Amino acid sequence: MRSVVLLLLGAQLAYAGTHSLKYFYTGVSRGIDFPEFTAVGMVDDGQFMYFDSNSMKAVPKTEWIRQNEGAAYWDRQTQGLIGTHQTFKNNIQIAMERFNQSKGVHTFQEMYGCEWDDQTGTTNGFRQEGYDGEDFLSLDLKEERWISSVQQGFPTVQKWNNDRANLEGRKHYFSTVCIEWLKKYLEYGKSSLQKTVSPQVSLLQKDPSSPVTCHATGFYPSGVTITWMKNGQDHHEDVDLGELLPNEDGTFQKTSTIRVTPDEWKKNEFSCVVEHQGKTVTETEDKIRTNNGESVSIGIIVGALAAVVLLIIIAVAGYVVYKKKQGFKPVSASDDGSNSSART
Repeated sequence: MRSVVLLLLGAQLAYAGTHSLKYFYTGVSRGIDFPEFTAVGMVDDGQFMYFDSNSMKAVPKTEWIRQNEGAAYWDRQTQGLIGTHQTFKNNIQIAMERFNQSKGVHTFQEMYGCEWDDQTGTTNGFRQEGYDGEDFLSLDLKEERWISSVQQGFPTVQKWNNDRANLEGRKHYFSTVCIEWLKKYLEYGKSSLQKTVSPQVSLLQKDPSSPVTCHATGFYPSGVTITWMKNGQDHHEDVDLGELLPNEDGTFQKTSTIRVTPDEWKKNEFSCVVEHQGKTVTETEDKIRTNNGESVSIGIIVGALAAVVLLIIIAVAGYVVYKKKQGFKPVSASDDGSNSSART
């Protein structure tokens, strides 16, 4: 009888490691049923604030920020983001002119923030901007210069690289101010941010000849790896790794799907290996779930291993937009400091 081994690996590393403060901004030209501008703030990949141009109001999304920051904080956030909304409208117009576009739906995107390793003290800052889902500008903090991979971004790069005072100000923000806010938010939310929830893991299959999906859900923090093994060896062929997605309760989910023929599946032992920072958890799965009621027996082996915590770029459904060919794509942004500037 064929068997599928499901491994769930964990470690006792509840709160240590790299923490992040990220902001995601998305500006959209008129023409679709979506706010012209949205902003999402995230700590350790969990959303804590939100703003859009329909409501024109920054609002808390966690209890810990609601309890620790009052009206003055939210007024300041709101006023700053109202200004950024106007800047993004201008940015889209300028970008359209540079790309020789007169119509159509377009997006302007920005992601910025900082990271702090609470064990080594190492810090890092980042800011990236995109237009219509493609790279437009990025800030190299080590070299203290802006970079663009497209000629339409060169005028902005030249202007901003000549403004040394602005570059020094941004370096100070990312290395000092942003880190201070990150530590403050971590202290605010330590009771919830320190929590570790291990994933629930299922093997899902539409029918016996369909691909098998390893689905991990309900875990926190977001760092997780899902890999496959074939007869005890790492297996990377015909594997599709899904995006990290948020659940409504603040936890996360992720999938990995393997495509093999029924004959190959029957003759070999395939394993889904899920690694997550947290406690060792014992699962009791004993079947591959199918849509037609059929099932395949599987064995479960639960182990303990120091998990490698990965930093994952997350997509927040409904708040962020990525434009890919005919579709849309997302953007990232920041806190009290690194506001966008119009391109001229």
